[in-house]
Amino acid sequence: MNTNTLPKLVQEEEQKLILQGISWQEYLALDSTLENVPGVRLSYLTGTLQIMTLSPQHEAVKTTIGRLLEMYAFAKNIALHGYGSTTYRRELKASGLEPDECYFIGEIKDVPDLAIEVVITSGGINKLAIYQGLGVREVWFWESGNFSLYNLGENEYQSVSRSQFFPDLDLAVLSQYVQPFNQPQAVRDFYTAVCQ
Repeated sequence: MNTNTLPKLVQEEEQKLILQGISWQEYLALDSTLENVPGVRLSYLTGTLQIMTLSPQHEAVKTTIGRLLEMYAFAKNIALHGYGSTTYRRELKASGLEPDECYFIGEIKDVPDLAIEVVITSGGINKLAIYQGLGVREVWFWESGNFSLYNLGENEYQSVSRSQFFPDLDLAVLSQYVQPFNQPQAVRDFYTAVCQ
């Protein structure tokens, strides 16, 4: 591998384009057109469409979080089904997106129990509102080296300090191991410190 290309990849920025007044049918058509384009993610909420390109940093962070969580679930014998960035839509709520990572805990259902979003650049569409429309029970946001968790109540999300699915997992400790450019060692260290 040419090591001169890695620093350039790491510095690439995410880009977001917000379009207003987009119908559900237009969203579906554009999603179909872009479905095989790597590194492009669509989010839709009641007429607003966000098209986002993903940076290598974004992908490395989300993969690291996924690896750590899957290691924890395996060690604690938690039935975790990973579905990555599968597209979820709900026309009645005019909501659709591909989470960075998503999981079913226990049985597989219509929508995942847990979604994880990595925020590298702020602004854009309200993803929590999209997840509410989809009925995802818990959402984790990773931003600036920390997790923010939200559990879906009867009508809205509530900020919480612990996961309803992983109540014994200290997310401040998990945060210390989100080292995207040192994944192998971070996963090993996390396993030794937390999972045994």
